[in-house]
Amino acid sequence: MLDRLFTHHPRSLGLSWAGHAAGAVRIGAAMIGGGAACIVHAVVPGWFTETAGRIVVRLHDHMQHRRATVTDWPDYEI
Repeated sequence: MLDRLFTHHPRSLGLSWAGHAAGAVRIGAAMIGGGAACIVHAVVPGWFTETAGRIVVRLHDHMQHRRATVTDWPDYEI
């Protein structure tokens, strides 16, 4: 049970638990930052005009690169 919860998924991607956690925190923080930029942009359209788009493109590129390096990549990534 503990293996399935904590190490199976990271190991299937070729990562340690800590490596997976660090990557997930970076991706999550970028998503939160992009969302906050969108909210601010909604109120003040002249601010953060390209921020969220750049973050989405950067995350997409990162995930596509990771997908290319792992043989058993899932159809989705969280």
